[in-house]
Amino acid sequence: MFVLLLAVVLGAAHYYIWKRVVRDTTAPGRARQVGTVAVVLLYVLMMAALSITRLGTSFDALIAWPGYLWLAVAYYLVLLLAVLEVPRRLLVRKAREQEKVPVAVGAEVAEGDPEAVSAPVPEAPGVDVGRRLFIARSLAAAGGVAAAGVVGYGATQALGDPRVNRVPIALDKLDPRLSGYRIAVVSDLHLGPLLGREHTERLVRMINEQQADLVAIVGDLVDGTVERLGEAAAPLRDLTSTHGSFFVTGNHEYYSGAEPWLTELERLGVNPLRNERLAIERAGAAFDLAGVNDVNGESFGDAPDYARALDGRDTSRPVVLLAHQPVQVREAAKHGVDLQLSGHTHGGQMFPFHLLVGLQQPVRSGLETVDGTRVYTSNGAGFWGPPVRVGAPPEIAVVELRHNFAG
Repeated sequence: MFVLLLAVVLGAAHYYIWKRVVRDTTAPGRARQVGTVAVVLLYVLMMAALSITRLGTSFDALIAWPGYLWLAVAYYLVLLLAVLEVPRRLLVRKAREQEKVPVAVGAEVAEGDPEAVSAPVPEAPGVDVGRRLFIARSLAAAGGVAAAGVVGYGATQALGDPRVNRVPIALDKLDPRLSGYRIAVVSDLHLGPLLGREHTERLVRMINEQQADLVAIVGDLVDGTVERLGEAAAPLRDLTSTHGSFFVTGNHEYYSGAEPWLTELERLGVNPLRNERLAIERAGAAFDLAGVNDVNGESFGDAPDYARALDGRDTSRPVVLLAHQPVQVREAAKHGVDLQLSGHTHGGQMFPFHLLVGLQQPVRSGLETVDGTRVYTSNGAGFWGPPVRVGAPPEIAVVELRHNFAG
């Protein structure tokens, strides 16, 4: 049903694109036929990218790159053409008014004769059509150039180096001896047909350069099986930190085969936290690090269990929870979590899609407080679908825990 609904929505978007970019800008004939075929083929290519790339075939990337890039162009083209509807209507109305020039009818009627009437001059052949084509082509060109420009910029953001954001967070219960403890947080790598081993190597290098005390990978590492993407994830074995690397599942792990991936990560030296916790100690002081499964695990018999992960601990020291989705803070707050580290949202990835994120998640990006619990939501270091990020650059966050001396 989801695939069918998606196909219908995207089909409607392509009909709108065809209407404004092909039908309105061409006369009946060969040019319109070629444009129609092109729009249909682009729609088929995009749907293939959304479906076939999950099958793990050898030609995934050949379909994924053009298919997903067109998805991004179509997304922005529809938005821009919709905005241009207002000037289009105004220009068409003005053209109509200019074409209706009232003149006297019947030269034999004397001036001032009450029988004299006025009527518009018959339209000259092609005048109305010519103006309409000029307006339609101008607006279609403007929309197309703007959409291509936005997608081009967004691609440079998505495929470039992620930003390193330093995030100081004060916790009331943190022992002063732990003040300055640094956690490198990375999420949503989305290894797959568009992001492979080089992407992982770059992230590992950048994380290691931060000399963090601990590395937290908060879900959505992969979009594919271990057999297909194991080599792409292999550089994770080179992560270095004082207290090791830890991982919690995201929704895409369950789509990709969570159990094999958890086994593979353990082999690479990345420690999964599956509804469990451990004490992180330094200089005689400690805080608890906990991790819970993603909410989508419930459909796979691997649901998050907050009680198992958080109950029975020493509440005099803080607990930092790794949970893929920010919405999980609702339950985490009930168990007294001090700080939750999450991802999932991609920061919205492509403006203005971020406006919809708030309908599902309490935090889109950055640091906020929800029900008394601090939540940091990473933009993520990869992307899903189009290799495009607009208004939500990729990031590696270095969270620095600080003692709240005012607390």
